[in-house]
Amino acid sequence: MATFPVTKRGAEALKAELHKLKTVDRPWVINAIAEARAQGDLSENADYDAAKERQGFIEGRIAEIEGKLSVAKVIDPSTLDAGGKVVFASTVDLEDEDTGNKVTYQIVGEDEADLKLGRINISSPIARALIGKEEGDSVEVQAPGGLKHYEIVAVRYE
Repeated sequence: MATFPVTKRGAEALKAELHKLKTVDRPWVINAIAEARAQGDLSENADYDAAKERQGFIEGRIAEIEGKLSVAKVIDPSTLDAGGKVVFASTVDLEDEDTGNKVTYQIVGEDEADLKLGRINISSPIARALIGKEEGDSVEVQAPGGLKHYEIVAVRYE
């Protein structure tokens, strides 16, 4: 199985979610199933069906997170030395060459991506265009709204 790139912050978030699923959510749903069983006839018991469905979701998510963490390659951006190149986990300051608008993105894994927080998925068009480039380079990105041109203002590893 291929490795799964994740930042240190992303790995910690996955571990925290896994801990919550195992110590809070799983015991809660087991209790909910027991309570629903105590009500009698399970064939028409909506509480039982809902609890069993929730249990399936929880167990599936636990398996998914454990699988990802088992093959995760944790990357701490503060320890990177990529010689000024844009790499996974780096933070990039961009300026739109047409409008002059400035944006900052950190390139992260799919579980960590959150555009509102400036974290973009490594497989997104803009991240793919940025990888390997350096400060001062111009980048052309095919965005949903059309072709965009950015200049890389700064590359940081934080």
